[in-house]
Amino acid sequence: MNNQYIPLNSLPIGKKARVKALVSDGNLRRRMLDFGLISDTLVEALQKSPSGDPVAYHIRGAVIALRSEEASQIIVEPTY
Repeated sequence: MNNQYIPLNSLPIGKKARVKALVSDGNLRRRMLDFGLISDTLVEALQKSPSGDPVAYHIRGAVIALRSEEASQIIVEPTY
């Protein structure tokens, strides 16, 4: 993995990134693919919940809330 890649849960609020890999398997991987999280998909971190987890992400025109555990299995390349 390239040093410029980070897990999605490390992306700062208000920043965008491109999906590079999914490291999950099974039902979670299928769920991520159903959301449209495939290679080069643009994702933006919108806001954290009051408790800090989950975080809302803008993905392909939809706002999706992902827990940190789920987001940590999505590897992205920040666009900043």
